[in-house]
Amino acid sequence: MESGGRRQQEQQRLLGLRQEAAEYYRNHRVPQRMEEALNALFPQRPADLYGELANYFSKFSKTPEICKLVGRKVFDGVGQPTLEVEIYCTVKNHEKRICSTVMSSHSQVPEKALPETTEADEKGRNESVNTAVEWVNESLNTMLRDLKPTDQCKVDKMLGEYFTKKVKEREELQKEEAAEAEATLAPASGIPSATALPGGKKATKSGRKESVAERTIPPAEPFESVPCGSLAIGGTSLAIAKAAATISHIPLYLHIALLKHHQDSPKEMALPLPMITLLNCEKNSPAKLKLMKEVMLIPPVQLSVKQGIERVLDIQKEMMRLLEPPGKVSNPQVADSKKGRAHNAGKKAQPQALKRISHLGCLITGCDKLEQPLLLMQTACNSIGLELGTDMYLAINCAAHELMDYVKGKYEILTGTFRSPDEMVDMYVELINEFPFVIALIDPLRKEDRQQWSNICCALGSKCYLVAEDAATYVSRLKTDQNINLPTCSGVVLKYINQTKVSDLIEVTGLLDGQRHITILGSPDGESSDDSLVDLAVGLGARFLKLGGLSRGERVTKYNRLLAIEEELAKNRTLREANLEFIAFDGE
Repeated sequence: MESGGRRQQEQQRLLGLRQEAAEYYRNHRVPQRMEEALNALFPQRPADLYGELANYFSKFSKTPEICKLVGRKVFDGVGQPTLEVEIYCTVKNHEKRICSTVMSSHSQVPEKALPETTEADEKGRNESVNTAVEWVNESLNTMLRDLKPTDQCKVDKMLGEYFTKKVKEREELQKEEAAEAEATLAPASGIPSATALPGGKKATKSGRKESVAERTIPPAEPFESVPCGSLAIGGTSLAIAKAAATISHIPLYLHIALLKHHQDSPKEMALPLPMITLLNCEKNSPAKLKLMKEVMLIPPVQLSVKQGIERVLDIQKEMMRLLEPPGKVSNPQVADSKKGRAHNAGKKAQPQALKRISHLGCLITGCDKLEQPLLLMQTACNSIGLELGTDMYLAINCAAHELMDYVKGKYEILTGTFRSPDEMVDMYVELINEFPFVIALIDPLRKEDRQQWSNICCALGSKCYLVAEDAATYVSRLKTDQNINLPTCSGVVLKYINQTKVSDLIEVTGLLDGQRHITILGSPDGESSDDSLVDLAVGLGARFLKLGGLSRGERVTKYNRLLAIEEELAKNRTLREANLEFIAFDGE
């Protein structure tokens, strides 16, 4: 009797479980969807039936959620420490690594900075990366858990609030430390130290010459401090965007475009034109020229990216031949008078062939005259049957902020040759008139010389892009009450560094588009092998992409990514030709 009762109880328990299971599966529409799947797949009779069933049911699975963030200290392309952020999500009830991103390092220290300045910068960089790793592995890991990677705006808002809180905490701590230090020190009777000036120079004693300079030029704005740990914000934001693209099975550039255009998929997309650095006129070389930090090539819009890069490689090969030491290079043939003028100028003042590759991935050389690198470019192009202004264009990164002598109040463009801000404008006008194939000047002036920026834009804006790179502040500081805080210029080079978030880039590029500014996405000096910058540029609709030269793996990786995107868009018939429209400022 007892055993029969136990069997009956067991049967009732099993019946209850069956009913519970049936109700559970009915509530989740499993029988209905199973029938739909079997009916849909039977006519197809797929070779991998269970694979197709898995594909069918995967669209009903729960949206992946963030389950873990991992931060680690790695090294960038120049051996500087930087941050890598990995995203793990719960996918179909399992923890899965989705993607990672490596931030590029960026330094504000000038090339000729004092050793103690460079040492302090390296120490601060290490501390900042260590702090960023700690933030990612602890606070951000907890804060973002269970969020969906597709909620970019929500994630970026939380990251921004967290960063603001950390900055305030640090400021309060610094105030407390300063107060304690002041309380422990006896009344100071010493002479205060000289004020440091940009470039590691110390201020001279006050006198007539300095007071004249101060009245002549606006003083340099202080460097914007980079809060310790800020890499964690930018690295996490970009990693979230990459994770969202991965789980949505779309490329990152399309995901960015959808975010910018409020989920409206663009019918066509234009690729940014590459600004490919060919020459770096080294400031510390024995040669005199200081003005041209980078001389870049811009292929014409009629060429595909692949054709443009191949053409640049041909020019680079010829340039390396021209930079061979005297006696090893044969004189290039002269095809026309313009070519002959360039060749003869090259004979009179042969550039110093340093035969080294810069960290920017380009050739390093030294020149003694302002026009010399441009004539050298002209000679290289003419030697292989190309004409500058038709078959290729030039851009110059002047990096004028590195040239200012604050005692004289002038820019040192050549060793011992100085120009005032107004004289710089006249010099650029003459340069562009003589070499009209130069269609872009980056940082021709400091950002403080706002009147001269306005003057040069009125004089040259209709035929040359006047672009702010260092003359623009960080992305996080560019926007002010729905306006862009910039000197008058054609556009701006944006860099994805520090606390920049994907949402910040989307907002700023939207404002730039609305104010007729062009957007250029640029890579920092300390570049990493992460190629996300190219997807950002394409998705945001940037006009140009400034990646450095066609050497060094971390830079070539990005050019390869640009080629892959071009191929994909062409295959999908969604590739639109870029354009080179200039802005006539004098008509405003």
